Amino acid sequence: MAKSFNFGEAPGHQIRRAHQLSIALFMDETAGFDVTPVQFAILNALMDDPGEDQVTLAGRVAFDAATSGSVIGRLEAKGWVRREADPSDKRRKLLWVTPEGEEVAQQMKRAVSKVQTRLMEPLSAAERKQFGALIGKLIAGHEDMA
Repeated sequence: MAKSFNFGEAPGHQIRRAHQLSIALFMDETAGFDVTPVQFAILNALMDDPGEDQVTLAGRVAFDAATSGSVIGRLEAKGWVRREADPSDKRRKLLWVTPEGEEVAQQMKRAVSKVQTRLMEPLSAAERKQFGALIGKLIAGHEDMA
């Protein structure tokens, strides 16, 4: 009988498991905020670049542009993001973080920082640096696919 594929050693499987751990830690540390990692990333990106268009924003946070509309809609429903049509192109939507959204994102910074610390805890300082360099290189090597 043929042996099954060894998922335990497959990089894709390990990355998926690491992602699951990251999400679980995020949800644990940010439980009181009712925010997903993508929502947090969007709020932060908009604080850096207010008035950015929806498609550009999706690219900046590495999220599917088609799906980002529903995520932004949830943030808008919470009163944390304001969305308006671009006066020069009504099909293009421009986005801003509301004062309430900025306050929530600011309050979450400590919790999100703790997530990163907890996620990397099993690694030594040198391993953390090496991991960051390697995962960055892996992502950069596939940027044309995203």
